[in-house]
Amino acid sequence: MDKFQETLKRYWGYDDFRGIQREIIESITAGNDTLGLMPTGGGKSITFQVPAMMMDGVCLVVTPLIALMKDQVANLRRRGILAKAIYSGMSHEKVLQTMEDAIYGGVKILYVSPERLTSELFRVKLSHMDISFITVDEAHCICQWGYDFRPPYLQIAEIRKIHPDAPVLALTATATKEVVKDIQDKLGFKRENVFRMSFERKNLSYVVRTVQDKFGQLEHILRSVSGTAIVYTRTRKRTRELAEALTADGISSVFYHAGLSDVEKNMRQRAWQNDEVRVMVATNAFGMGIDKPDVRVVVHYDSPDSVEAYFQEAGRAGRDGKKAYAVMLYNGNEKAKLLKRVAETFPEKDFVRKVYERLAYFYQIAVGFGDGWVYEFNIDKFCTRYKFFPTLVESSLMILQRAGYISYELDYHNKSRFMFTVEREQLYRLDTDSEKCNDLIMLMLRTYPGLFSEFQYIDEPWLANKLGLQEHQVYFMLKYLSRTDVAQYIPKKSTPYIIYTRDRVDGVDVKIDAQAYDDRKRDYQRRIEAMVNYLTNDEVCRSRQLLSYFGEKTDKKCGICDVCLDSK
Repeated sequence: MDKFQETLKRYWGYDDFRGIQREIIESITAGNDTLGLMPTGGGKSITFQVPAMMMDGVCLVVTPLIALMKDQVANLRRRGILAKAIYSGMSHEKVLQTMEDAIYGGVKILYVSPERLTSELFRVKLSHMDISFITVDEAHCICQWGYDFRPPYLQIAEIRKIHPDAPVLALTATATKEVVKDIQDKLGFKRENVFRMSFERKNLSYVVRTVQDKFGQLEHILRSVSGTAIVYTRTRKRTRELAEALTADGISSVFYHAGLSDVEKNMRQRAWQNDEVRVMVATNAFGMGIDKPDVRVVVHYDSPDSVEAYFQEAGRAGRDGKKAYAVMLYNGNEKAKLLKRVAETFPEKDFVRKVYERLAYFYQIAVGFGDGWVYEFNIDKFCTRYKFFPTLVESSLMILQRAGYISYELDYHNKSRFMFTVEREQLYRLDTDSEKCNDLIMLMLRTYPGLFSEFQYIDEPWLANKLGLQEHQVYFMLKYLSRTDVAQYIPKKSTPYIIYTRDRVDGVDVKIDAQAYDDRKRDYQRRIEAMVNYLTNDEVCRSRQLLSYFGEKTDKKCGICDVCLDSK
């Protein structure tokens, strides 16, 4: 047993590695920039956690998945590994303490979100850390031609300048040849170095069902295939409608989308993971970083925009290696809907300029002013005033952002606020019939001065941690105090913001270059056409179609998809 196996056995109890795990680990421990392409369930975490324990210093892990951070930190700490995470919702004091621990040897693996990389404080503290290597999870997010581009990922190249000798390990489950090349370019690889694992999922049956009654077919599938399920749909409204309809018909379901509060998301996710409800009906906001191996079926009620997104979402079924199904419901109208999305995502340039001009009227910004100004954006009010469709407006704002005129912050989270509305003496006489609620009140009085005179910003995750409670328990106690007129509680919410990144110009002078519009539109159209081809091609094995899209050629049929079964 060599040093790699010894580390694996000591901390994880496994006798040997799977797939390309060992090759990736040997590459990163040798100091080489490394890109690992591994399908969902391929064991990505082992490829950075094992070398982190073998190398001196701190392994910095950049990931957008807060749920993944928390789960992996908890699992690593149970194994005796010094792991910590920095994520939104932590108090400033806790963030500082975590970074200090990383500087002075109290952390072996440090998880951070990509947004954290823009913080000047974080960069200063990072310069004092001994970094062994940098891991970039969901690395396709750095590629502007990928299906899930996230601008904060571009900051990773700047972080490398602080520790130029620390190699980078990039990991992703979905990448075409173009994306593979772009990931390495954007991360500043010293030389190309890619390890590929077959994307084939032998236990996963891919199915496209052509039906007129989608809901009837969905119920039929869920009654025919037992076990946990995920149903993906495109709109927030439909997640609620489907979940309520399924529950009414005796199939326990909850819905999930980005518009829910963090407390609601956590409660619903936990109920599903603990098998308290069977079906999660969700938009694409759900799933990344969710480690539930026994999902038996993933149903796409609506088609996603790309094969990459479909492969990622479908791959959440059957991670335990047992038979599972990925079913796409297709009613003949899907092709037209998909092609329509090109026009919705890329409105005409003159329309984009008109939105920019109306935005200036909306906020009363004169030409030559506005750089750095920030505005809360009520899209319904804006669209009603100027008679625009919200979908086209949102797409226009994203194009204006790429062109450098504004920043459109969709997920800006403000902080919760709280104030007592009774006198201090009345509060002390309050009988809540709850020891935990009394403890919460006392902790808040010690922590936040001025609660009797004005609203104060509060931090529910920090309060929950101090009291040994779950965040949703604190939330419900605060809501109780608000309902009983003891206090006023305003929970945090996700509010879109417009930030002008340069002074306003006349609408006719707005320049929308090829990279911001034409090249992207052409690439998006290519991905839509690939998705349409997958839906309508009932002659080639589904698994072969997917593997071919990612550059993996094979003549072997899976034998279990709808095409293969029909041919028998």
